[in-house]
Amino acid sequence: MTDYEIYKSIKMKPISDICDMLSIDSDNYDCYGKYQAKIDIPYKDNNSKLILVTSTNPTPYGEGKTTISIGICDVLNKNGYKSILALREPSLGPVFGIKGGACGGGYSQIVPMDNINLHFTGDFHAITAANNLISAVIDNHIFQGNELDIKEVYFERCLDVNDRALRNVVLSNGRNDKFSITAACEIMAVFCLASSFSDLRKRIGDIIVGVNSKGDEIYVSDLGVTGAVLALLKDAFKPNLVQTLYHNPAVVHGGPFANIAHGCNSVVALKTCMALGDYVITEAGFGSDMGGVKFFDIMCKSSGIYPDMVVVNSTIRSLKYNGNGDLKEGIKNLEYHILNMKKFNDNVLVIVNKFNDDSDDDINFVRNFCHDLGVKSVVSDMYTNGEDGNKEIADLIVNMCKNSSKKVYSIYEDSDDIFVKIDKLCKDIYYAGEVKYLPGVKEKLEKWGKLYPDFSICVSKTQYSISDDPKKLGFPKGHTMTVSGVKLNHGAKFITLLMGGALTMPGLGKKSNYLNIDVVDDSIVGLF
Repeated sequence: MTDYEIYKSIKMKPISDICDMLSIDSDNYDCYGKYQAKIDIPYKDNNSKLILVTSTNPTPYGEGKTTISIGICDVLNKNGYKSILALREPSLGPVFGIKGGACGGGYSQIVPMDNINLHFTGDFHAITAANNLISAVIDNHIFQGNELDIKEVYFERCLDVNDRALRNVVLSNGRNDKFSITAACEIMAVFCLASSFSDLRKRIGDIIVGVNSKGDEIYVSDLGVTGAVLALLKDAFKPNLVQTLYHNPAVVHGGPFANIAHGCNSVVALKTCMALGDYVITEAGFGSDMGGVKFFDIMCKSSGIYPDMVVVNSTIRSLKYNGNGDLKEGIKNLEYHILNMKKFNDNVLVIVNKFNDDSDDDINFVRNFCHDLGVKSVVSDMYTNGEDGNKEIADLIVNMCKNSSKKVYSIYEDSDDIFVKIDKLCKDIYYAGEVKYLPGVKEKLEKWGKLYPDFSICVSKTQYSISDDPKKLGFPKGHTMTVSGVKLNHGAKFITLLMGGALTMPGLGKKSNYLNIDVVDDSIVGLF
């Protein structure tokens, strides 16, 4: 059966049953239809074990990171380990673009797939509206006399659809502006990094919207719009509860991209899951060089929560792709991601996501390679068999979590000069030989480095390579990384480096997924 046919063959439980299973009182959840709910529970330290799932660099074949994350939750629960899943919400950009939906596949899916991939509970729409309300207020303030003396506007509008025509626009008042995709906007970043609603209020107020004629920074709080923005985000800020095909709980909340933002689900979702389950499985977007690094450097620093172990997921076909058809060459990409994650956590497990055409020789080659690196590995058929089988994976993960040291590794120190931070990140994590800056970039970084010495660095680059060049596959070393632009995310407390011509508003492809989507007999098809 296809993924969609499998999804339609499963009878979902009412979301109230999932809430009952988690002992969530009826006063602490609001149903959004029969199979989705917003939950709001008190946080508590449950001594939960956190499992971070990341991957080798993505390829056109797909690596199945979400499928593995969902499958781990299912097999743990199947074997008596109380587990809960924490994932990001899909963006409409990839859904209608090249990638398609993001709810897993085969017998490792979260449901209702069509709702989650589209409007869901409206969180992305609320974030888009909140962001664009600020933009509207900025231009209205200028029109109404410009009491704050706004000279230059930094804050950008956003839209949750890939639309290259909006990368640069001219407004009716003559001001040049641009749109980012919603998943890359700063409202999304602060939404996902805020530890509480009061923290969200502060972070939104701290967003810099521009400068006056003296060069002084102007904040959202100066515009008097913070309260109205919070009103739009009040319900969205509560995490969303859905279920897997096997009726196990999944919290899906927030959705920053990992290639142009920090790529992790919300802090409140993570804290909620850790109050509800003994084992929490979360994923970071794209490969470990993107979401994996940012999970440790941005998410963990912000939340104070560190994973007990890291799962690096890969496939035979993706490794061959990274070696131009040669597995022995492509395995170097897996080597990079193992070494990369071991810098942050010694507890690393490689899961090979098995496809039917994978040969035993190829699988054994990968497993022997992992063994020689001193890393445990297992083979998963969760896509095909779901929660059945795979007991080895469940028991191994539990045992590895028991032996976790929760190693805390810093790429750089807060006291480091900003260019030292960037050098350490590019050379120690991305194995670059040098870092170059386009004209005008260094001056901004030098100023921000002095003003905000404790801010993290968020790299925005291609997800297809460790470098900033998508054509450099495998494990490139000694390359040049070029900072073409920068963005200050003052509310989120990180500085974004745009590398290799990275864009914050993607475009649609010639054969995008919207061509496959339709409504047939009242059912939405083509979302995968």
